[in-house]
Amino acid sequence: MLRTDWTLDEVNAIYHQPVLELVAQAAAVHREFQATGEVQVCTLLSVKTGGCPEDCAYCPQAARYHTGVQAHKLLPDAEVLASAQRAKDSGSTRFCMGAAWREVRDNRDFDRVLNMVTEVNNIGLEVCCTLGMLNEYQAERLKEAGLYAYNHNLDTSREHYNDIITTRTYDDRLDTLEHVRKAGISVCSGGIIGLGETDEDRVAMLHTLATLPQHPESVPVNALVPVEGTPLAEQPRVSVWEMLRMIATARLLMPKTIVRLSAGRQEMPVTEQALCFLAGANSIFSGEKLLTTPNPDFDADKQMFELLGLKPRKAFKDVPQGAAVLGKQEAATV
Repeated sequence: MLRTDWTLDEVNAIYHQPVLELVAQAAAVHREFQATGEVQVCTLLSVKTGGCPEDCAYCPQAARYHTGVQAHKLLPDAEVLASAQRAKDSGSTRFCMGAAWREVRDNRDFDRVLNMVTEVNNIGLEVCCTLGMLNEYQAERLKEAGLYAYNHNLDTSREHYNDIITTRTYDDRLDTLEHVRKAGISVCSGGIIGLGETDEDRVAMLHTLATLPQHPESVPVNALVPVEGTPLAEQPRVSVWEMLRMIATARLLMPKTIVRLSAGRQEMPVTEQALCFLAGANSIFSGEKLLTTPNPDFDADKQMFELLGLKPRKAFKDVPQGAAVLGKQEAATV
């Protein structure tokens, strides 16, 4: 039975179990609700990089930090479509476009993004965007253009949030998720660990996600990739045991949700990634970069899939009620 009424004490008790017991329970739930050995392959492209006015302490794209990231305006539509086609040819079934904006504005750039969404949808890929905050009308326009999912992470707990970001509120993030949900777009929302938070903060973030009106369709679990020039540049690397706790707890709380092993995977050997898949992760980002940070490329992931006996999840496998439909190509051909 799916629950959205978890108490904080219940989540805390699950999270703090001995790690092997936690993983064993999560693995059993994963096999009950998810296809064994099936992993969704996604690709993330930065369509507008750098120059962001926000102060997210982890982000190399914030204009106020000196990180060496070269800002560029919105990429040409043809370049984005070519990247999407390469991603599909390499095995990806979801293509996510990210723009370093604080919020979506009703201007020519947004019109161009809407066109990109339609064009990428038409080649048979699930289309995701992460563009910052948006209102109900903008969410509806994205839905009409063919958007499948919208990513807007909580990042951390409400209690720790102001230590990481001061230029938008926690409730701003929750409001955006509500606008996305009302528009009939799949919600993608997770967080980052390694930001100097406590275990209690991690538990609180998972509790918030698991008690939303509906569980997110996908929950990315990110490990901080420290970048020189950001306030969190000296943070220590997150251990695999920390990732396992987050992934396994997310799986137990949200059995039908796609749990994405996201940022930080570049530093994880295949053995550590295999443990994460065992604990309930069933999605990855593949391709040389996650926006601006290094990431395993398609060839490396193909080798890992062969070694571990994993198979890619098909596009549009579980189209939610009201979500975008396929464009010119049918799901069976993807």
